[in-house]
Amino acid sequence: MEKEEQLAELLETLGDFTSKENWDKFFTIRGTEDAFEWYAEWSELRDPLLSHLPPKPQILVPGCGSSRLSDHLYDAGFKSITNIDFSKVVISDCLRRNVRQRPDMRWRVMDMTAMQLEDEAFDVVVDKGGLDALMEPELGPKLGNLYLSEVRRVLKSGGKFICLTLAESHVLALLFSKFRFGWQMSVHAIPHKPSSKPSLQAFMVVAIKEMTTVLQEITASFNNSSLACKGSQGRGLLEAVENENQIRREYSSASDILYSLEDLKLGARGDLTKLCPGYRFQLTLCGGSRFSYRAVVLDAKENSGPFVYHCGVFIVPKTRAHEWLFSSEEGQWMVVESSKAARLVMVLLDASHVSASMDDIQKDLSPLVKQLAPGKDDNGAQIPFMMASDGIKQRDIVHQVSSSITGPIIVEDVIYEADNGDISRILPSRDLTFRRLVFQRSEGLVQSEALLSEEGSKYKKTKSSSKSKRRGIQRRSDETSHQLKVYHGYLASSYHTGIISGFMLISSYLESMASTQKSVKTVVIGLGAGLLPMFLHKCMPFMHIEVVGVGSHSHQTCKEYFGFIEDDHLQVHIADGIQYIRKAVNFAAADDHCNTEPLLMAAVCVSCRRRGISKVDIVIIVDSADSSSGMTCPAADFVDESFLRTVKDALSEEGLFIINLVSRSRDIKDGVISRMKMIRHLK
Repeated sequence: MEKEEQLAELLETLGDFTSKENWDKFFTIRGTEDAFEWYAEWSELRDPLLSHLPPKPQILVPGCGSSRLSDHLYDAGFKSITNIDFSKVVISDCLRRNVRQRPDMRWRVMDMTAMQLEDEAFDVVVDKGGLDALMEPELGPKLGNLYLSEVRRVLKSGGKFICLTLAESHVLALLFSKFRFGWQMSVHAIPHKPSSKPSLQAFMVVAIKEMTTVLQEITASFNNSSLACKGSQGRGLLEAVENENQIRREYSSASDILYSLEDLKLGARGDLTKLCPGYRFQLTLCGGSRFSYRAVVLDAKENSGPFVYHCGVFIVPKTRAHEWLFSSEEGQWMVVESSKAARLVMVLLDASHVSASMDDIQKDLSPLVKQLAPGKDDNGAQIPFMMASDGIKQRDIVHQVSSSITGPIIVEDVIYEADNGDISRILPSRDLTFRRLVFQRSEGLVQSEALLSEEGSKYKKTKSSSKSKRRGIQRRSDETSHQLKVYHGYLASSYHTGIISGFMLISSYLESMASTQKSVKTVVIGLGAGLLPMFLHKCMPFMHIEVVGVGSHSHQTCKEYFGFIEDDHLQVHIADGIQYIRKAVNFAAADDHCNTEPLLMAAVCVSCRRRGISKVDIVIIVDSADSSSGMTCPAADFVDESFLRTVKDALSEEGLFIINLVSRSRDIKDGVISRMKMIRHLK
């Protein structure tokens, strides 16, 4: 009686079921001759348990205690059983009890949260209350998490984790999430003998380790209505299973899931240590770091090598994260190809990172991205950090304004980190300064940029010291600002060069018009900073240019900060470009065919017309769009079939149609060019 009282008192005061000392004391008092079964007896467990065991399995029983579960399994024909427990007292007693009767049974003193066992060594892990003991509510899930990680590690592919549990909510929350990806799960109620005393129901959760990453719902073998009548324990289990299945359904239905790093460690996308060519998924990177990051992991496609790096990180600043190149899947694969990395982790920064330096962000990201690197042993290989820089060495904001039509507009003077070689040879004595017009509605789209030259002579030296050059981002002095002005004899934007090149298609016509002093009627849709119209006006004075733009603020800005001047041959209309073409032009008859191919960044189409009255000789579309759509220029309406038909009917006999087509997407470019060719051949 004294021994029973001691046990009752110990169980009452055991408190921390994770304490080795407490368990040693318990097993010393209890002994192993009279085995202590915490949950169901063998007669209740036999049939449901044996039905889940494969032939001749390697079985691990962690936290075996003094239970005779392993003895019964051995006697049922399962000889390869390894039992572990961190109590040396109970392992010694169990070994002594079984050494003769069950000589092939193995007993080892070992912590179940840090097993000294090989990877994928077992077919089955049978846990009878071990997880429950580790999951003390006051201690949190740390030990349970460590233990289940070990279970995942030591199980072979196709292996089973059979967990006998009381199915408390905090235990199920960890168990279900830890075996969510790459596992098939089922829950079974263990039948128990009727008793006059109320008792807790034991359950058996079976998790099968699979190679697939397809999420499967948890199945249950019991009747919901019968389980619900067992009180709060049954209702809690039903609720936990349904909640988990709802999570799994949501994951399965999502087209592009944003995984957590923990999800990936648990197998949400398979084995992270192995490269899977053409694999792409999104995730949130956080966990002990200062910030949270949205990232995309991409494994280079087949035949993309050779690679310089086994893994690389590509940081995209907030100002560029919207761009098609970084926001679309097609664009991201282009970045992977140029990075020369077998696996690329693209990190897209947002407003929460604005105050942090790149050094801080890199230090913060380093321990996170290391967990995403392929290969278990990378021999200390460094993971390089790359960045989509804007290449600016110095920036000075000159003017800011906003309108309801164009949104915020910024005029800024910049000096680039790398000089333009052609202009540097002309002006070798100073850093080149460019004035840029930036439309914030398109997340920092540089609509136009112009070279600044000194007042009076564009070749005059700038009196700037090396000290001033080292200041980085700074505001230019008033004196220097007044010395510089926009030089309209040079087009700094590369797409302007493409547009001008298109004029070669009607060079003889332009020469004829110039020699006979006839006016070439030109419509430019898209005002921007007015740099292209001013260049054309300066170099081809025989042109009559109508510029169509939206927003009086933009018109005023290009006058005040880009030297735009109107006269009889250069006029601006604040209007919708499509409506202007449709209303201002008298259409002529049908069109003949031509065979002009796209040229550079401009998609060019010459419409050769039959005799008749015409309105326009040249139509140029430079109107910009939101680059996140995959087409930075023009807006989609300007390449719509109906508008292309309108332009064709508007052009003169030698008419020239130029679209500044800017898109990194091959599909979008091919689609626009194909549409233009189709319109060109229509009668």
